[in-house]
This record gives sequence, C-alpha cells and structure tokens, in this order.
Amino acid sequence: MLVWDEEEEEVSIEYNLRLWPGGDRKAPEAQGVSVVMPVYNEHDNLEPLHARVTAVLKRMECEYEVIYVDDGSTDGSWEVLRLLAVADPRVRLVRLRKNFGQTPATAAGIAHSRHPVLITLDADGQNDPEDIPRLVSVLGSDYDVVSGWRRDRKDSWLTRRLPSMIANAMIRWITGVKLHDFGCTLKAYRREIVDDVRLYGEKHRFLPVLAAWVGGRITELEVMHHSRMRGVSKYSILRAYKVLIELFTLKFMGDFATRPNYVFGGFGLVSFLLGLAALGRVAYRYVFHGQREVTSMTVLMAVLFLSGILSILMGFLAELIIRASHDSQRKRSYYVRETVNVDKNR
Repeated sequence: MLVWDEEEEEVSIEYNLRLWPGGDRKAPEAQGVSVVMPVYNEHDNLEPLHARVTAVLKRMECEYEVIYVDDGSTDGSWEVLRLLAVADPRVRLVRLRKNFGQTPATAAGIAHSRHPVLITLDADGQNDPEDIPRLVSVLGSDYDVVSGWRRDRKDSWLTRRLPSMIANAMIRWITGVKLHDFGCTLKAYRREIVDDVRLYGEKHRFLPVLAAWVGGRITELEVMHHSRMRGVSKYSILRAYKVLIELFTLKFMGDFATRPNYVFGGFGLVSFLLGLAALGRVAYRYVFHGQREVTSMTVLMAVLFLSGILSILMGFLAELIIRASHDSQRKRSYYVRETVNVDKNR
C-alpha cells in the first residue's frame, strides 16, 4: 500500500495483506469479484492470459466472473473468446459493433458485470494477474479505489515512459489526485463508487480522479509489469494529445459542470469592463480633443462590449441547459452487437 508524504514528496511501500476486520460486512472477495478486460486484436494473448487469470481467481476461493469486451477486433479474437466461454461458464462476453475505444469498452464491461468488486485489466498480458488478490486485499474496508503503479515498467523509455511521466505529473498538478500512474489499467474498484461516475471519451485513465471527485477513497499499490510477448501495441503518440485534451475537459467539467456561468459570465464581465475602459478613452478624446472619426479604439470598444454581452448570454443559456438535463437519463457511449452468458436486462 502506498502512503504519500505531502511535505517530503516521498512514497513508502507496504505490501499490506491484512485480513478483513470483524463486523457484519463481508470481505470484498467474499462478495464476489468481476474482472473486466477490453479486447482489441489480442488473438494470441487470450488463451494464456485467461489461464493465468482464472488460476489466480480460483485460489482466492470467491465467486468471480471474467468479462471480455471485444472492441471491434478483426483478427479472430471473438472466435477465441467464444471458445473460452464454452469451456468456462464464468466467462461472459460482450461484443461491440465496432471499435469504440478503451473507455466505452470498459464502460460496457462494467455495465454487464454483477459482483460488487471490479478489477480492470489489460488483455495484452503486460499486467500480472497475480496482483489481483493484493489489490482486493488493500481495497479492504478502507478504500473505494486501489490503483496499480507500474514502478518498474517494461516499455520503451522515450516513446512510452517519458510521455507517461509528463502526463502523470500534469494530471496530479491539475486534478490534485496524488497517484503516480494514472495510465495503469490494473485497478480495483467498489461498484458503488463506479456507479456514481460516467465513462466516455478517453476517461478510463481518469477513473480514480472521477471517483475522488464523488468522495471516493483512493490509494495506490505497486504492481508488476511485463514486456509484451505477443501481438502489437495499440499505443500511438496521438494518445498523448487525446489525454491532454481530456484532462483540460475533465478539469472544466469537474469545476464548472454545474455552474458554467462562472466561466462564461466571468469572461463576459471582464470583457464588458474592458469595453467600459475603452469607452472612457474614446469619450476623453471626443470631449477634450474633438476626435470624431472612427479609430481602432472605437472598434475595440464595440468588440469588447459585444463579446461581453454574448458571453454572459451564453452563460445563462448553458445554465438553462444544465438545469434542464440535470436529471435526464444518461446515454451510453457504446452499442452492443451480441452477448454470451450475460443477463439480458443489464
């Protein structure tokens, strides 16, 4: 378990395998564990990964299910998954109509899961299933999210680790959530905290941030990481651009989603005040210097007044939209083609 020291900026690591404390509540694993894995063109990794995951879950002696979400694979991954589902009734499959991305695929897996403890895991074999019991143990009764930290990450330093370090530092600074590795998919969640957030865009990596913003208790655990042995990485430098855009969007939505007039109205007020200052300058020249022709200051005054009024009106309109849609039903960010071993009412 990781403990962040705010003053010394250090992290101490303790592998805490505490037993569940006494009381009426059951240990998380006793309540059941759902492992959710988005899959996109991982044909060669699925069978060995499934064997490792199920071996770990069986040792935990708990109710479990393994949910694979085929995110529009084109390499025959779905056929392999169907064979796994035939051989193992605890395998549940969700097939999306096309490649929607990791966040919608993760959301689909969570929506079709049943147990109160959720584990998210990459299907490329780089996360180690042996860390699952440790994550669940640390989750215990004290935390709502346990996030994996790939401290000894087995990826290229220049193209993967360096951009990740920069992105993680920015996320910590902007959101105030003190985690080292937001990009690690291997995490444990309580269902009730995940049910209070909405996944869309590229926000799967920000799930701990979203959970913290709804009052979730977050901690971090160092996990193992392996080099990719089979298949091709889906990572590209374009993802860094998407992460930055999502980060600023997330910050805006987190701070101003329910009060957009603070942004639009604030900008409009500043613009309006600057317009008044420009008006004073134009009036001074008109009265004391007899300047009656249209100048750049006159144009600037008009632009500032107009932009100020429009911004304030946009803020009012945004407030009306937020209030009108506040209690509306959420729309899913994915569409399911077919399912296997999945309740139809999910």
